Amino acid sequence: MASLFRPFQRSYNYLYRTAHEKPVMFYSVVLGVIGPVMTIAIPPLRESFGYVPPPAVPSSYPLPNRPRQPISGYDDE
Repeated sequence: MASLFRPFQRSYNYLYRTAHEKPVMFYSVVLGVIGPVMTIAIPPLRESFGYVPPPAVPSSYPLPNRPRQPISGYDDE
């Protein structure tokens, strides 16, 4: 049974040694792994805490329901 967990122990020992000897590489890998995991885990967590997404920004300005009047008085010819 102990041989079943041996690869995990070796991986743990390797990560422990790398964290002390090469911390930049270790934490770069840690942050690189956390990024994709967060894209999957964060949206459900936000919704569980009551986050409501803001309304969508309008893509056009609403035009008034009246005829347009020409602009005058600005010395346009």
